[in-house]
Amino acid sequence: MTVPSASPVMRDYGSVRAGFDWRRARARLAGLPGGGVNMGYEAVDRHLLEGTGEHVALRCVSREGTATSLTFAQLADRSSRFANALGTLGVARGETVFTLLGRGAELYATVLGTLRAGRVLCPLFTAFGPEPVRLRMDLGGARVLVTTRALYDRKVASIRARVPRLRHVLLVDPGDGPLPDGTLSLPELMAASSPDFTVTATDPEDLALLHFTSGTTGSPKGAMHKHGAVLAHEVTAAYALDLREGDVFWCTADPGWVTGMSYGIIGPLTLGVTTVVDAGDFDPGRWYTILAEEKVTVWYTAPTALRMLMRLTPRAGSGTPREQYDLSALRFVASVGEPLAPEAVRWGQEALGLPVHDTWWQTETGAIMIAGFAADPVRPGSMGRPVPGVEAAVLRCGDDDRAAVTNGHVRVVDAPGVRGELALRVGWPSMFCGYLHEQHRYEACFADGWYLTGDLVTRDADGWYWFVGRSDDVIKSAGHLIGPFEVESALMEHPAVAEAGVIGRPDAVAGAIVKAFVALRTDYTAGDELRRELLAFARKRLGPAVAPREIDFESDLPRTRSGKVMRRLLRARELGLPEGDVSSLETTGHARGTSGGSEEQR
Repeated sequence: MTVPSASPVMRDYGSVRAGFDWRRARARLAGLPGGGVNMGYEAVDRHLLEGTGEHVALRCVSREGTATSLTFAQLADRSSRFANALGTLGVARGETVFTLLGRGAELYATVLGTLRAGRVLCPLFTAFGPEPVRLRMDLGGARVLVTTRALYDRKVASIRARVPRLRHVLLVDPGDGPLPDGTLSLPELMAASSPDFTVTATDPEDLALLHFTSGTTGSPKGAMHKHGAVLAHEVTAAYALDLREGDVFWCTADPGWVTGMSYGIIGPLTLGVTTVVDAGDFDPGRWYTILAEEKVTVWYTAPTALRMLMRLTPRAGSGTPREQYDLSALRFVASVGEPLAPEAVRWGQEALGLPVHDTWWQTETGAIMIAGFAADPVRPGSMGRPVPGVEAAVLRCGDDDRAAVTNGHVRVVDAPGVRGELALRVGWPSMFCGYLHEQHRYEACFADGWYLTGDLVTRDADGWYWFVGRSDDVIKSAGHLIGPFEVESALMEHPAVAEAGVIGRPDAVAGAIVKAFVALRTDYTAGDELRRELLAFARKRLGPAVAPREIDFESDLPRTRSGKVMRRLLRARELGLPEGDVSSLETTGHARGTSGGSEEQR
């Protein structure tokens, strides 16, 4: 096994940034033999051609704790069989394959086989309930769904008739006995397929990935990404995560989210490093054991997970993780998904022997844009600095906390410490190329050559960025974005609910939890029994990751004169903050609700 170098990949930020150019960086990719770029080829085929096919690509840890290895050659075999199976089923180039799978070898074979075959891959979060699954598959034009038998029974069977374009459901674990109607055994299809496959010729501009992300209004947004994005995955995995030859990398993100795709699959495999894949649930002892036994060198996780570890394990004195487990291989820890509090940085230093470095990016950016790099001392609370090849800026905002656009132009704030909207100069390879079927929504994200992120930040005199908050109502819970509109819509399907407003309430572990304010129809009475019924209804429809944990009954929700629920006022009243401008309120006699309560997710 190759031992990774002790020196950071990027030792001098200033010189690397000054000399970086995306066109020259293109030489980092192998490229298809006949020209073009394919994500799956960069993650799999290039290693066979470069003579490292027997290098371990995946270390898959089962729920029982046993680990098995999969080499790049074996990954090529399995993904080739899946690609050939798609052809046998008549799935055409450019059609969409959805996955509803946890972490396991089957996921990797499906993702890479889909990309190598020139089909479009869309991952789904396994904690979604039936309705979010149905909505995303319908919006995304799902032709194929790959899932487990249990997930099919619980989340798909009841809604399948409402996804008319879905032709094939492939079960990775068909089990004994007859299959559910309308499903196929993926192991049988794979066994009957050839292990030989020539990667479909794709252009850097060809669509590769579809990631759904939440918005404040309307349906979830389908952010589209091209095959050419793989260049940014590879560059940022090296520079921001400090990955290099000989590393063992563990990204704990769920594969249903963009982090689990960009850095759980594509980025590290493109660099040829060994990736740990854990099929189990969060458990401190399990996680520390994996770090120790798999000799993980680079660990990428979420602030929510770090906060849970902080609560459950000592930070100093006897019994710290580094005293109980052999974490000597670990050299770099990074975080993603939400702001990283200074306390988590300090806990990492004391409990793990390493500070935690922050990274910032979005589904739309496709790859890490701002990071604390390995060679830099951590500034607790800072997002870091832009990666080479990315130009960031703080834009002056209007009264709505969004960048002020005057005659098509924006104004960059040069002075340090001034709050404004974070913007990125367009042109990096992994920038999303559109929202599916919503060109106007896509165009609204840009102004004057900048992508407007919707995040409020400040920049200090040294060029380090500091997160302030979101400029909209999207809820960031446990590192995931949750659109209040989707939750409100589901609640209003219950016959008791006349109106609903949803906000994020601060939480010490999750960062925020979903809280709903509900106005009832006249023939229903507020009370604990109805609250429990609504919580259960929402959990069944939306799944535990999206459904509200708390519901308050309100006799009169604050609305604008046009009838829109003012989530800003709900949040201000819940948190005891100034209400600000209320001139647009429909009425000024808003009365607080009759009762409140919560039910923790289990």
